[in-house]
Amino acid sequence: MANGSRQAAWEFFGTELRRRREESGFTQVELGARVFVSGGYIGQFEQAIRKPQLDVAQRIDETLQTDGIFERLCRKLIDDRRYADYFAKAAELETLATKICEFAPALIPGLLQTPAYARVVTLAMNPFAPEESVDEKVSGRIERGRILKDATRPVYWAILHENVLRIPVGGAAVMAEQLGQVAGLARERSVLVQVLPYTAGPYAVMTGSLKLMEFEDAPPTAYTEAVHSGNLLDDPAVVLRAQSAYDLLRADALPPEASLTLIESAAEDLRRCASTT
Repeated sequence: MANGSRQAAWEFFGTELRRRREESGFTQVELGARVFVSGGYIGQFEQAIRKPQLDVAQRIDETLQTDGIFERLCRKLIDDRRYADYFAKAAELETLATKICEFAPALIPGLLQTPAYARVVTLAMNPFAPEESVDEKVSGRIERGRILKDATRPVYWAILHENVLRIPVGGAAVMAEQLGQVAGLARERSVLVQVLPYTAGPYAVMTGSLKLMEFEDAPPTAYTEAVHSGNLLDDPAVVLRAQSAYDLLRADALPPEASLTLIESAAEDLRRCASTT
């Protein structure tokens, strides 16, 4: 389900909640008291600003005697198979961020991936997944990347370890296309990309993947990811340490223009390799 469609569905949830609440004669405050949230929260549900938890939706059904409609709507909307459970919240925050900084030690970040590259990575991580599931995950990843082409796109800064350029994910042709897309986005100044060379030393190897996000009206967050797990961090002290780690990586990375030259050179080498096979 596209982001626009999901938002429209949450708006329907809110409109229906307001209608059923008013029909039952409850104010927002009164309904909130019955389901253990504030009246302000009910108002945010109705305006589709805040998405209710499943247990709240169940209590709303019980209070308004709505035969499970809000539970069913909530289950439908939160059952988004495009993203792993541990990443879903981070994906939602990407759409709200004013600035995103990423460090990628092994793979092209999801926001920069081409469909072919995303498919290879998805299959590698889910070798027994049915075709429909693979298609959903690839579609979700490509959809995420569209925020970098919006008029209101966030500032996006990526640091790629040289590993990312040298590991031919999907073969030479797929990798050449992928690096070409990264270089194209950098050339049109939609993103800023730096490469951390092998000569930078061991610090990068110990760091792991890292995503930093800043927002207009909320504190910054950090997201780290390992095999089939992820951590969304919002403790100010921890986020500050993550930002310091990113600054150290940025200090060791090649300048943007030198990085772009290296990316384009790697892409050209892969094109030549693809043409001879």
